[in-house]
Amino acid sequence: MILKFTRAGVVEQVDATDSKSGALKVKLNEVPYKGTAPALADLMGGQVDVLCDQTSGTVPQVRTGRIRAVAAAGRHRLPQLPDVPAVAEAGVDGLEINISFGLYAPKGTPKPVIDRLVEGMQKSVADTDTRARLEAMGVAAVPVDQATPEALRAHLKREIDTLVPLLVRAGVQPN
Repeated sequence: MILKFTRAGVVEQVDATDSKSGALKVKLNEVPYKGTAPALADLMGGQVDVLCDQTSGTVPQVRTGRIRAVAAAGRHRLPQLPDVPAVAEAGVDGLEINISFGLYAPKGTPKPVIDRLVEGMQKSVADTDTRARLEAMGVAAVPVDQATPEALRAHLKREIDTLVPLLVRAGVQPN
């Protein structure tokens, strides 16, 4: 089976080509797009068969019935879409994709500025209205104790340790 497949994002391009087609045992004919909005529009219009994208751009469309979510790319169902199975439930192993957002500052930013940014971030992720708005978009906010530079560094290290082998297998060279 050959599916017209699209996605938005550089890292997704590597794991989608390498992991998804092999794990799902289908041939994916990639249709490149410059972002979620045009890819999502073409999915809704029937120009592409499959879109792999982050939940913040797709959960609202799934909830309104404009698109159908087939599976969450991971071991567990998403709290935002509890009726959508995880790919692991279908027996697809080795396919775990996590999208994350971080707050970054330039190197050398004074510690008092960083401390104030952390304080603001922790206040935001603790706010029930903010959490509800994020969850409505399909984004799960981190717990307050994870909204720190140290936790973000540890998360990024885990992501790098996971993605580097995929990049090497896919033959991607740094430029």
